[in-house]
Amino acid sequence: MNPSTAFATVVVDELIRSGVREAVVSPGSRSAPLALAFAAADRDGRLRLHVRIDERTAGFLAIGLMRGSGLPVPVVTTSGTAVANLHPAVLEASHSGLPLIVLSADRPPALRGSGANQTTDQLKVFGSAVRLFHEMGTPVREIGQVAYWRSQVARAVANATGARSADPGPVQLNCPLSEPLVPTDGPDWPESLHGRSAGPWTAIRAAAGQPSAVSPGPKTVVVAGDGASQSARLVAEAGQWPLFAEPSSRARTGPSVISAYRLLLQASSLGAEIERVLVFGHPTLSRPISKLLARPDVEVVVVSPTGLWPDPARRAASVVTGLEVTAPDPTDWLARWQHADQLARPELDKVLADGLSGPRVAALVGAAVGADGMLVVASSNPVRDLDLAPVVPIRTIANRGLAGIDGTISTAVGAALANAGPTYALIGDLAFLHDSNGLVIGPDEARPDLRIVVVNDNGGGIFSTLEQGDPNHATHFERVFGTPHDVDLAALCAASGTPYTRVETVDELRAALVPTVAGLDVIEVRISRDGHRPLGAAMVAALKQL
Repeated sequence: MNPSTAFATVVVDELIRSGVREAVVSPGSRSAPLALAFAAADRDGRLRLHVRIDERTAGFLAIGLMRGSGLPVPVVTTSGTAVANLHPAVLEASHSGLPLIVLSADRPPALRGSGANQTTDQLKVFGSAVRLFHEMGTPVREIGQVAYWRSQVARAVANATGARSADPGPVQLNCPLSEPLVPTDGPDWPESLHGRSAGPWTAIRAAAGQPSAVSPGPKTVVVAGDGASQSARLVAEAGQWPLFAEPSSRARTGPSVISAYRLLLQASSLGAEIERVLVFGHPTLSRPISKLLARPDVEVVVVSPTGLWPDPARRAASVVTGLEVTAPDPTDWLARWQHADQLARPELDKVLADGLSGPRVAALVGAAVGADGMLVVASSNPVRDLDLAPVVPIRTIANRGLAGIDGTISTAVGAALANAGPTYALIGDLAFLHDSNGLVIGPDEARPDLRIVVVNDNGGGIFSTLEQGDPNHATHFERVFGTPHDVDLAALCAASGTPYTRVETVDELRAALVPTVAGLDVIEVRISRDGHRPLGAAMVAALKQL
């Protein structure tokens, strides 16, 4: 067995022993040993392999698989620009705390700086975005290599999952491989290639932190940002405090949830009474929440199990690992918020009653998915529209680490494959176009049960709701921010053989959402960009009348 084949065989085996169950490969020559080893493991039923021709799509497919399963996912690329194409996914994984394992094939170090084809400096190419970088030594036929390979893979997986640091995120193993790059005949390897009798080479135990006590007293709300988990809901319910939960928080359920919190913070006097905020996860969605967390008269307590915590306004009074509530709030504080939320819902329904709008589409999709279904939602307007919906699936996934629109289709495909059941995606037109390669799935690849609903306002609709959308800046708005594209989405779907439906009314959308999700299909809903700004103002105005 030649050194490159031995290396790849051991690395893939150790990854599986360390908990890897899915892997993604993009084609290339230098990465052939790793690709062949993963294909063999797939053939033997030890993991499931996914192949994508676009490295950026491959990276975000892995993001979706991780969001759906919670398990680490390796991505294999060849050398050169292929590695750089993973950078957007690496950044999202870094800011979202996802255990992405980059296996970047490389030429041996002796070829660097020589002008050799597809050879560049890949050392620490992702900078500080990775939790660990290690360049594997070029494999050679000598005793001791197996222990090195296995221990380093176990260490990389532990760093990716945050087993000791409680700070999960991407890692990179740069893998210089020498020819031959395919299996060849030759002498046996000088030592056993097998790992431990069971489990990974190195068993890494988790470090633990103690929760802090929190008592009633100040008028408290719980803010649950992206990835907050059920711990935010449990604290809110134990303390009898209002819960302001973003769609991707995994906490938006139970009696403490205030579904219209974003609008009530702008329209109700209740917001001014808040004295303390308990922050879970990574809040990124709402300017009213950002303003609340920046108020000098509000005590901000951040709950973070890692060494990193969100505090962009620099107002956090304390950062704790977890919280234990000593007693519930005995006042009517939660009841007042619940009453305001109950009054708000019919008023919002009245504003949204006529025709299709972003919030109306999001509400219909949320209802179709159901409270326990899986929904992937794109950044920009879709996730904010969903934030106003009365029903938000608890398994809502969004790439909110950096809140980019990169790779949304691929993320949805990965999440659907990990879900192994019907999955929906709510995506804007620019996010859809940005990752249209995600629709390209080879004939031998596993296909998801995924329904993508594209809200098409022919451009960057979110900018019309921001400062740039003020009529005073109308001169250059359409070209620089509106960015109309006039793309025929039906033709784009046809090019990849993706079933497509266009709907124009509420009833047509309801009907299109009814059929069982089987395979990959796309529903396009066209709306006008001109209505976003006045609609937002109308919703706030309606609640101010309560």
